Amino acid sequence: MEHLDAKRKMTIMLAIMASMLFAALNQTIVGNALPRIVSKLGGMSYFNWVFTIYMLTSSITAILVGKLSDIYGRKPFLLIGIGVFVMGSLLCGTATDIFQLILYRGFQGLGGGMIMSTAFTSVGDLFPPRERGRWQGALSAAFGVASVLGPTLGGYIVDHWEWHWVFWIFLPFGLVAFMLIWWLFPSVSHKENEPIDIAGSAFLAFTITPILLAFSWAGSKYAWSSPIIIGLFSGSMLALALFIWVELKAKNPVLPLHLFGNRVFTLSNLVNFTLGIGMFGAIIYTPFFIQGVIGTSATQSSFVTIPLTLSMVVASIIGGQIVSRTGRYKGLALFGILLMAGGMYLMSLLDTDATNESVVLYMIVIGTGLGIAFPIFTLTVQNAVEHRHLGVATSSTQLFRQMGGTVGVAVMGTILSSHMKDEMSRLAAQHPTQPAPSPALAQKLSALHNPQILLNPDRLVQIRNSLPESMAGMFDQIVLMLRTTLAHALDSVFLAGAIVLFTALVFTLWLKEIPLRTSNRSDGPPQREGSADCVVQEQAST
Repeated sequence: MEHLDAKRKMTIMLAIMASMLFAALNQTIVGNALPRIVSKLGGMSYFNWVFTIYMLTSSITAILVGKLSDIYGRKPFLLIGIGVFVMGSLLCGTATDIFQLILYRGFQGLGGGMIMSTAFTSVGDLFPPRERGRWQGALSAAFGVASVLGPTLGGYIVDHWEWHWVFWIFLPFGLVAFMLIWWLFPSVSHKENEPIDIAGSAFLAFTITPILLAFSWAGSKYAWSSPIIIGLFSGSMLALALFIWVELKAKNPVLPLHLFGNRVFTLSNLVNFTLGIGMFGAIIYTPFFIQGVIGTSATQSSFVTIPLTLSMVVASIIGGQIVSRTGRYKGLALFGILLMAGGMYLMSLLDTDATNESVVLYMIVIGTGLGIAFPIFTLTVQNAVEHRHLGVATSSTQLFRQMGGTVGVAVMGTILSSHMKDEMSRLAAQHPTQPAPSPALAQKLSALHNPQILLNPDRLVQIRNSLPESMAGMFDQIVLMLRTTLAHALDSVFLAGAIVLFTALVFTLWLKEIPLRTSNRSDGPPQREGSADCVVQEQAST
């Protein structure tokens, strides 16, 4: 598709951005709305699984579809992905408890993985690496628009409408995206007699799932040294060993292991993994601070997080133009990651006296760094491999990024839960015991035993108004203690994210900057010394 005329490429990019915008809108609209949804459905302890299951299913799907799209083309998987995503969104809105919501989000993730993987790979089909920076910036801008509109609308819906509409409102847009892909995206002939690596895909899933469960449960539901956690880690390691054994023998492996012999490919994906931890930590847990600690409503919370996405959009567009014009990217990547890590560290310094304005400032810092760094490491991977591996290489970036988000959200959820328990015990010991209330009042105050109540300000007002005036002081003291508990626990979460992002900075320092290719052809004239193809051939020979 590289040799199509410019007008045809523009129409294809329009279709790609429409499908990605649909998936991104339905994904980002949940962010600010989910705390209120969980408060109504119950199951705060399973909160992180609403995100975790989506990341899990989309990660597995992305890597499998990446290889299949190299064989059968991108169009069928974009269409199937949109169809599955639409059905998943419809089902999410019908959930009656947290477990149904988790199940339907997992199904939705199957479609999301197909869409995201094929969308970014299609850019690689259309344009050589030197020209991809600006177009990947355009895709990031589309995602950024969704990130602004989605949370804002999600917060408004849960404040004024039934929460089900969070998942249903963009369904018509999904049908439009489906038709655009159907009409505009070209079909390509597929390669015959290419076997599908079913065994490799299965063992990859068996590797990811147990380790995800282990990180989610360890330290909260079970001790790290418990037989269940040790068994999950052991099962994951066994599945990994079997996956490697199968991939080494497979004729057409789902994830060719020889790619990891390419230093650029390996380091870029390590950075993608750590960036995923930092990005999802900021996106998912910042609304907890804004709504639970500062006390901002879900609608207003969305306006506080908008600067992150707007700064990300602007930075990704500018960064993409700089990369396309100069062909240089390592310095930009280091600067972007440094901004992200610094912003996360500043978030860890916030307490109950924090204001929306201070959060906005730090969100701008994180968003700018995210917009600069994030698209670069997809480009470095695509530039370091032959074009015949474009789909699987691009999907590997999605896998490592999503897995970073999955493990990061799980680990940060464990950090949040454990620190909240410790902080509640510490604060309870510091405050003198209040006179025991009557059984009727004790029942009303029982809802305050769980910091989850902070995410439902209407319920807080209802409880306070139902208490006698003499109990107002006790009520305010308990609420302040809950806010302090949540603030200190979230500080630990943000600090952990900052530390992880500093490791991404170290990985990037080791990354060798190689020139961006000006063609997608693997069989064209030899590149000059030091080019990406030479690097691949040199590393393959060693």
